[in-house]
Amino acid sequence: MGHIFTIIFYQPILNLLVFLYNTVSFKDLGVAIILLTVIIKLILWPLGQKSIKSQKELQDLQPKMEELKKKFADDKVALSQATMNLYKDNKINPFSSCLPLLIQFPFLIAVYRVFRDGLNNKLDLVYPFITKPEVINSLSFGFLNLNKPNIYLAVMAGLAQFWQAKMMMTKRAPIKTEGAKDEDMAAIMNKQMLYFMPAITIFIGISLPGGLTFYWFILTVLTALQQLIVFKKKSPISSNEIIEGQIVK
Repeated sequence: MGHIFTIIFYQPILNLLVFLYNTVSFKDLGVAIILLTVIIKLILWPLGQKSIKSQKELQDLQPKMEELKKKFADDKVALSQATMNLYKDNKINPFSSCLPLLIQFPFLIAVYRVFRDGLNNKLDLVYPFITKPEVINSLSFGFLNLNKPNIYLAVMAGLAQFWQAKMMMTKRAPIKTEGAKDEDMAAIMNKQMLYFMPAITIFIGISLPGGLTFYWFILTVLTALQQLIVFKKKSPISSNEIIEGQIVK
């Protein structure tokens, strides 16, 4: 299984990075990583777009979900059926946001292994038709060593993660109903996750090779930009949100 993963994911990504390093990046590893990230993002663009749309639709549906949880608090079977009907009425597959992410996961693992193993330690995997450099210089932009952990890159990746998550959160007017407390609790949990995930990103990033953290930063920024494009293309009914059939300003 490991050999198949190497042939399908690890080796192509390593060779693409080496090719970019040898040619268009002028032997600057940082530039090569930026180009590699853009190429991978373009390849996975349709999957990413589908995942973003599904996540946003699920977020927009949260107010109605909270109402159902309150209405059927003592009847789990009825809650399950009402939830499925809600998804069906809105033509939403709750699992459609997970599958694209799972498909993208092997690419992330492959990039992680490429930097974890050290580029110069795996040059024997370079294809014969690609020029194999004697050594890959990890010093990028004249000052940034991408072979060692870098706290600044980790913080940048965390901030990018915060920006991306903040953009995904649904903004809605406060609802003064009996279920408002439950919705407020859900909003508090979402806000905690908004800060928790960037903190985890920084915590993990400070122990990873700088090249991988830099890749994660660029990938997160590109994903956030993709979200902007997807949200801009989406044609809302208005700037107001529909809650229980009424337009709340």
